[in-house]
Amino acid sequence: MDKHTFYSYLIVGMTFTFGLSAQAQNKVTAPMKDVNQVIDNTLDSLNKAHTARPVAGSSRKGNNPVLFLVGNSTMRTGTLGNGNNGQWGWGYYAGDHFDSNKITVENHALGGTSSRTFYNRLWPDVIKGVRAGDWVIIELGHNDNGPYDSGRARASIPGIGKDSLNVTIQETGVQETVYSYGEYMRRFVQDVKAKGAHPILFSLTPRNAWEDKDSTIITRVNHTFGLWAKQIAEEQKIPFIDLNDITARKFEKFGKEKVKYMFYLDRIHTSAFGAKVNAESAAEGIREYAGLELANYLKPIEQDTITGSSRKEGCPVVFTIGDSTVKNKDDDKNGMWGWGSVIAEIFNPRKISVENCAMAGRSARTFLDEGRWDKVYNALKPGDFVLIQFGHNDGGDINTGKARGELHGSGNESKVFLMEKTGKYQVVYTFGWYLRKFIMDAQEKGAIPIVLSHTPRNKWKDGQIERNTESYGKWTREAAEATGAYFIDLNKLSADKLQKVGPEKAAAFYNTDHTHTSLKGAQMNARSIAEGLKTTDCPLKKFLK
Repeated sequence: MDKHTFYSYLIVGMTFTFGLSAQAQNKVTAPMKDVNQVIDNTLDSLNKAHTARPVAGSSRKGNNPVLFLVGNSTMRTGTLGNGNNGQWGWGYYAGDHFDSNKITVENHALGGTSSRTFYNRLWPDVIKGVRAGDWVIIELGHNDNGPYDSGRARASIPGIGKDSLNVTIQETGVQETVYSYGEYMRRFVQDVKAKGAHPILFSLTPRNAWEDKDSTIITRVNHTFGLWAKQIAEEQKIPFIDLNDITARKFEKFGKEKVKYMFYLDRIHTSAFGAKVNAESAAEGIREYAGLELANYLKPIEQDTITGSSRKEGCPVVFTIGDSTVKNKDDDKNGMWGWGSVIAEIFNPRKISVENCAMAGRSARTFLDEGRWDKVYNALKPGDFVLIQFGHNDGGDINTGKARGELHGSGNESKVFLMEKTGKYQVVYTFGWYLRKFIMDAQEKGAIPIVLSHTPRNKWKDGQIERNTESYGKWTREAAEATGAYFIDLNKLSADKLQKVGPEKAAAFYNTDHTHTSLKGAQMNARSIAEGLKTTDCPLKKFLK
């Protein structure tokens, strides 16, 4: 094939033009087109990357094995991989699933790398630390696109063949032989085997990409990189784990709205939420792969035997989540009480049970961060109910002090903060965003969420009790309306009652301060909830006494 014909082939076959400064010794397929158009400048700071990534094998404890993670920005986002841009790779959370007394996990991935650039630039330092008995997970391919010989010059030849192409990088004049994606994976595998270690190939993480605008099916990569990685794994007789499919199936259950916040800034790079899902999927894939000894190093799956334990056969459960106005000490008739500990009194105990899962001092954000919502979410069954009330602790400091506040409002705004106590970065959303997450999660499980404005405080001005109609009450209502959840204006219902009795008598409904209720106050709030339910068409009202 002459030069003119070769270039014509590339243009027609891929509708993608690139400069090629060296003739190919063999006819090769054109590189994959960079359809993502996501700029990642990580490789422009390789010196910094070398200091940020661990020295291979440095985490090893005694003679324990090490699990090495090799990948790109979906495994380790950015040069530092610390989430300072709101994006996280799943490699950051992978270690949470392994017993560190038996094995350590080292994340050697680097954003912006392809199979070619990782193998040429980073792999020599990684393989030095690999010993017999270690494990190496390889997940590459997101960046194996674009020109062969210019720009980032990171493309590998599509497929698993033995094709090669000699190129001269236009910007530097460096000469390099380019191989197929499969050949680079083959070389990773063979290098690991030569050390007496165990390689595992993973397919790519899924993108926030659906078959079409009306589809509920996530687009897979099983006809390109997923297929090629699987073929090399079969050829080399090593495990292949389809991470793409495991997580995609979860995303399809979540639905498009929830999947949106699994990513941050673009459709490829995951938020902390998405990274945790991918890490969990990786652990599941390892655990479910027949005979894979790496599964022996995983932590046992934690079983929550408490949340949902009140469930009676054929009967739903009411779960309450919130702060100290929902759950307090609740053990001394003269002490402080939350309405969640007395609300069972308004329901028929033969038809429904109540579990108060609230926690004093929590905001919507910290309730989520501490994993308390996850326990409720995992226990939910179709037909259950969730009473949601936050707002008392949501207006404080965001990243200093108690660090439990959120952004004001109910929109989709978010911001990355450096947390003073932990020294870690975190994306913080609006108050209403957290409520919407709880609501959508409950709806996803077939449960029925009911959102309440927070209880009134015993604060008065000119004979009028304080309301929250222009802040947290408003944002709570907006979160409910945006998601189709039931809304009860508990703040108004109870404030109206207190307004009638006046400031002096209202004191009996509180204990210690103007926020925390006495037993009498908790019972009043529970009655207000019952009254609110009766004005709706919510099925929960059928279970009232």
